[in-house]
Order: sequence, then C-alpha cells, then structure tokens
Amino acid sequence: MSPRPADPALETALTRTFGLRLPVIAGGLMWLSDARYVAAGARAGILSFLTAASFPDPDDLRREIARCRDMAAGRPFGVNVSMLPKLVPGERTADVFRLIADAGVRVVETSGRNPEPYLPILKDAGITVIHKVPGVRYALKAQSVGVDMVSIVGAECGGHPGMDLVGSMVNLALAERRLAIPFLIGGGIGAGSQIVAALAAGAAGVVIGTRFLAADEIGAHPDYKSAMVAATERDTALSMASLRNTIRTLRNETTEIVAQLEAGDPDIGIEALMPYVAGAIGRRAYETGDVSRGMLSAGQSLGLLDRAEPLAATIATLEAEAAAALARLRPAPAARKPREDAHP
Repeated sequence: MSPRPADPALETALTRTFGLRLPVIAGGLMWLSDARYVAAGARAGILSFLTAASFPDPDDLRREIARCRDMAAGRPFGVNVSMLPKLVPGERTADVFRLIADAGVRVVETSGRNPEPYLPILKDAGITVIHKVPGVRYALKAQSVGVDMVSIVGAECGGHPGMDLVGSMVNLALAERRLAIPFLIGGGIGAGSQIVAALAAGAAGVVIGTRFLAADEIGAHPDYKSAMVAATERDTALSMASLRNTIRTLRNETTEIVAQLEAGDPDIGIEALMPYVAGAIGRRAYETGDVSRGMLSAGQSLGLLDRAEPLAATIATLEAEAAAALARLRPAPAARKPREDAHP
C-alpha cells in the first residue's frame, strides 16, 4: 500500500505527520496489542500501538518494541501507556516513558490521567504525544498542557468511556468548536463511512479497536474471535459505575453478576468486585476462548464486525467504504447536451 491516502480528501494532520494510508489509529488493546498485530497495522498504512502494560517487565517491553520495528517494514508505530489514576508507591511510569524514548519510538498514546508531569521526557526525545480522553472537557485540559493531539472516545467505545457517557457524534461536534489541536474520534467506529463523517466534521482521524478484535494477527483463541463476530451492537454492558470507573464489555455471566452486586450495594467497593473483574480472568478468555467470564472490553461496533480475516483486509474494506462515502458526496458529472447543429 502507498504511504499516502489514495484520495486527497483523506489527507489530514494525522496522515501527514506519520505518512499513513488512512487517518486511522488502532487503539492499544490490553494483552492483545503485540508486535505481530501492531506491525500488521503499520504495514497496512494505519498507526498502531503496543500496550506497555501488557509487558510489565522492562526487558520484555524493550524486546517487543525491537521485534515490532523489525516486522513493521520501516512504517511508524507507537506505544500506549495507560497511566494509573493516581500516584501509588513504587509507580514506574516515568521509567516506562524513558525506556520508550531510549528505544527511539516516534509516538506515544497516553491515557488514564494528566500526562503533564511526563511531557518533558517525551518532548525532549521528539516524541509526538496523543492523549486519549473520554470527553471534550478532558481534551481541553490536555491541550492546555501541551500534548500534540487528542483522541476522544465516546460512550459507544469498548473499555472505559468515562462517567459522562457523551456519544461520539456529540463529542465530534464539540471538539470541532472548542479545540485548536488535531483531534481524533473513537467509540463505535467500524466503517469507512464513519471515517469520512469524522473528517467532514473536523477530525484528523478516528480510533478503532473493537472492529479489529477478530483480525488474524490478534493473538487470541479462535473461539474468542468467533464470539466477537457473532455478537451484535446490543451485546455489550456497562459495569463498575459504582467505582467511578465505568467499563463497556461483552455481556456475559460476569457482567450479570457485577450488575446484581452493584444494584444491591452502590458502595460495594473494588475488593468485593475483584474476584469477578480482575484482569487475569479476562486474559484467560483470550487464551481459552471461553467468553462467559471476565470483563472483555468491546464496544457497540461489534455490530460491524462480521468476519475474521487479516488486518490488512479489514483496512482495505474501510478504505473502499470511505471511497464509496466520498463518491456519494461528490456531484455526478453533468450529462452533455447534444449540439443544436448536430445532424443525425
């Protein structure tokens, strides 16, 4: 694929900065965004991110970055750093950023809390910082502290949509009015027509996660991928609002149990929920294919996920859909009138 969009209408600040084929970010997927998956996205012309938290040992993260660079064929990729909501004893977030900078990574996706304390480390290394937030009000704060771009994920997204639960279309319009830096929209995005809609409203691109969950390069059990393909836009649930840490996941036995516990005791606390929501439980689902248990992040764009296939094939479909959407916006050529002096 060409490193530039086939249609000039798809060129944005995002594609120009990184030389992308499509203005698409593949958001970091905990336990799933490894070198094979991220490099496949890079080669297909989008921007993908390794998840640093999936490699808690520094040497493992360093090796995965090197492995991804070898597999990415010279194309850019980044690292996602999901920062803890607050400082805790022994936290090593600054060390993770230094490791990423030393490894020569060009772009970082941050989330979880204000990245301001770490920006000097990243800026000194020439790293582009894209901060992910669940609403425009947080994007404004990120803009004020000096990030380069923001990703705004709406209520439809898998994972953490925040407490306000503002939809992606509203976030899109508000961002166009209020932000001065390039912004991306995520949450329920899984079709090429949505890419065009986002760009038309001022976005520099979109964030996609759920639509890619059945990619061949995702290192998960085939039964897990089959379950994602079989699910619809109605098969997600919101949980953990009682902890002010709302998460959207695949509806299953765990989400039903957690809903009952939260309804019975709004102040239940994390300790009582941990036997059901611990990340290790969800990780086992990726390994075994049993999706009945665990908090398995998935957004409403499950309804747009219709088959397992190579990531490049999905990206090609998104590009074709975007081209069709652009064609609908462009006027058809006017029919040529016959000349009055024409003879039969």
